[in-house]
Amino acid sequence: MRLHEYQAKGVFADAGIPTPGSEVASTVDDVVSIAERLGYPVAVKAQVHVGGRGKAGGIKLAEDSDEARDAAEDILGMDLKGYTVEKVLVEEAVDFTNELYVGVTMDRGEGKPVAMVSTKGGVNIEEVAEEDPDAIAREHIDPAFGMHPYQARKVVYDAGVDKAVARDVASVLTTLYDLWESKDASDAEINPLMVTSDDEVVAADAVLNIDEDALFRHPDLAEMEDEAAEDELEAKANEYGFDYVRLDGNVGIIGNGAGLVMTTLDLVDYYGGKPANFLDIGGGAKAERVANALDMVFSDENVDSVVFNIFGGITRGDEVAKGINEALEQFDEIPKRVVVRLAGTNAAEGREILNDELVTVEETLEGAVQRAVEYAEEDQ
Repeated sequence: MRLHEYQAKGVFADAGIPTPGSEVASTVDDVVSIAERLGYPVAVKAQVHVGGRGKAGGIKLAEDSDEARDAAEDILGMDLKGYTVEKVLVEEAVDFTNELYVGVTMDRGEGKPVAMVSTKGGVNIEEVAEEDPDAIAREHIDPAFGMHPYQARKVVYDAGVDKAVARDVASVLTTLYDLWESKDASDAEINPLMVTSDDEVVAADAVLNIDEDALFRHPDLAEMEDEAAEDELEAKANEYGFDYVRLDGNVGIIGNGAGLVMTTLDLVDYYGGKPANFLDIGGGAKAERVANALDMVFSDENVDSVVFNIFGGITRGDEVAKGINEALEQFDEIPKRVVVRLAGTNAAEGREILNDELVTVEETLEGAVQRAVEYAEEDQ
């Protein structure tokens, strides 16, 4: 379960991590009233589950009431990477001299949690990891003992954090790890952790993602679930009973089985594409279920093409083919180009059934992914 920024900041503040004064608003008038109470300048920030909000126009600074009103009118109701902005966080602007990144997540390759610090905060940390991996200092933690104080200091110094704030950054990182562990989180991040001219550190953003299977241990966080899960597609996935995660790419992915879907995601990335989602329709999927899956992916405005990867075991290839045909025949015009790969039980029969005027059929997974990536690139 992903918390919104304002929810995560509430958890961080309760744990003692410094955060700016802020309030949530859902109307333009509320934004202006809150800004007046907090004092200018303020930041008006869209509360949606996407990265890169600033570049997309979802974060604006306001120096006075007119600018606050203009920012609220621009952001509230806007479509931000497929999400409709219904709430904004009005927050005291931070006069900063530097931006850091601190985070804790699970390194599945090592089988241990890892604490991370970088002096390149305020930008997409995934891009930093890809383009300049040495810019991120890492320290693996033994979960049996937790984070020792020396480990927090070590990773902060390894990152090259200024000595004037190193102790405070280490303290924030230690608290972040404690939250990650105690809240059964999958990710806990602050990006950026701002350094002020007075050498104070302030969490200007907050990420806290919770393992849904552990929510029974955290009733206070469970109460936030409905409010946090505002995305219509994810709500629809729950209604249909799909395992679904929305991503920020443009190649829609449907498969039967988590491993198969993950393999497809990896191949899309390998061939230069960007996955738009993880959607597992499960085993034994009948025609109606397949049609629902296609309806979901077609509803994502970011999707430019769809790759359908089915390996028949319990799921029969001819049933899947019927579902694809039935779903696509509902449209006067197919909204996205669909590539289908069928293998396993009744795969040959399924390929015969598929209407090749509506879909592109590929026999290999590699061929299907490459074709879907090509289609997505053509439609950009």
